Parts: sequence; structure tokens; C-alpha cells
Amino acid sequence: MAQSNAGFRYTGTGIYTVGEAAKLSGVSTGRIRRWLRGYQFSSPGGVHQSPPVWQPQLPEIDGKLALGFLDLMEVRFVDAFLGLGVSWHTLRLAAAKARALFDSTHPFSTRRFKTDGRYVFAEVQNEAGEPALLELVRSQQYFYRIVAPCLRGVDFDAEEPTRWWPMGRSRWIVIDPRRSFGQPIVAKSGVPTAVLARAAGANSIAEVSRWYQTDIKAVQMAIEYQKQLEEKKAA
Repeated sequence: MAQSNAGFRYTGTGIYTVGEAAKLSGVSTGRIRRWLRGYQFSSPGGVHQSPPVWQPQLPEIDGKLALGFLDLMEVRFVDAFLGLGVSWHTLRLAAAKARALFDSTHPFSTRRFKTDGRYVFAEVQNEAGEPALLELVRSQQYFYRIVAPCLRGVDFDAEEPTRWWPMGRSRWIVIDPRRSFGQPIVAKSGVPTAVLARAAGANSIAEVSRWYQTDIKAVQMAIEYQKQLEEKKAA
């Protein structure tokens, strides 16, 4: 996101356009907008408004929807549950219960959800009777296998996610809301992966490494990561 003066008020939060969040998470821009803005739908009873699944961290910036780092993490969890066949109605019930239980605006991406989230869905299953939840709540081991991909590479403080290593912690690429407004960077040098990959498109990796005072291996990882993002976008 091009940073306006407003952006500097949210240093440490991470700032993403809908397009950037879609690219990083692999979730479509349309879905992200619906989740954070709500949407209208028609039924025989008339036109209805579906509210947002959660309130975004940030207000609109320059008149456009903006996401913070916690929003980005929440998007990944919501997408995982919808992919299991959990309905919107059930997901909203679970979100409301989890917000109250965990005292968090972004409950799905909290550390506690990893251990206690199954019980949230078990309560909702009792109310909604949704078949898709039966498998989800049958055991803690199964529940963890579902949420594990979303947790992989995520660092937490006491409760909330603080950093995401999208290629794994051994791969040097980090998304940290306290650095470069949450854009993907090389952890050691702080250079954005997009900058390194773009420079390497017209110059040798050795030259780029020298110009940006970063390891050759880091440049290679940045190129690899940006390629993965483009492939994810194309898919």
C-alpha cells in the first residue's frame, strides 16, 4: 500500500490493501471485502444486509478498505474453516462466542484458539446441528491438524500473533507489522522481497546482493517467495 500520512499513525499495525492481503493470504479480493464490509443479499422476504464477520483493525485509508496484520491472520483462519464446509451462519456464531470467551477482536488467530477453539465449535454444533462440525469437534488432534497450516510459521506474544514466516522460520522471509508496514522482508536486512526480486529481474543476483548489502541466499529466497506469490495469485 502506498503510505499516506495517515499510515504513519498505524506504525506497528501493518497496513495492507485488499489486493495485497489477497496476494499474501491466497484468498480472493471479493471474499475479503465481503468478510470485512458485509454484503447485501436478496431473499423472498426482501433485501437483507449481512454484517462483517469482524471489525477491521484500521479505518479506511484514502477512502479505501485497509487491513492490519491481525486482519491478515484472521482471513487465513476464516478461509480454512469455510473450506471445510462450515456455513456462514455457524462461523458467525463461533466468532461471536470466541470473541467473548477470548476477549479478542480477532479470536480465530489467537494462541488460545489453538487449544480452546474446538470447544467453541462444539457449543455451536449443539445449537446449529451442522454436519460439517461433527468431524471438526470430534478430537483435539483432528482440530489441531485443521488449524496447524494457519499456525505454521506464526510467532505469538502472550496471546496475539506478532510475526509470520510464510516460508517457514528457516527461510529468512518474515512479515512483521512492526517493520516496513508489514510488507514481506528479509529478516536480517529488512529489505522488502519485492524490491530484491524486481532488481534481480534486470541484474545479477550478485549485483543485487551487493547493492542492498544482503546475502546472496537472501536474494534467492526473496525471488522464490515473490514467485510463489505470483503463482498463488494465478491459481
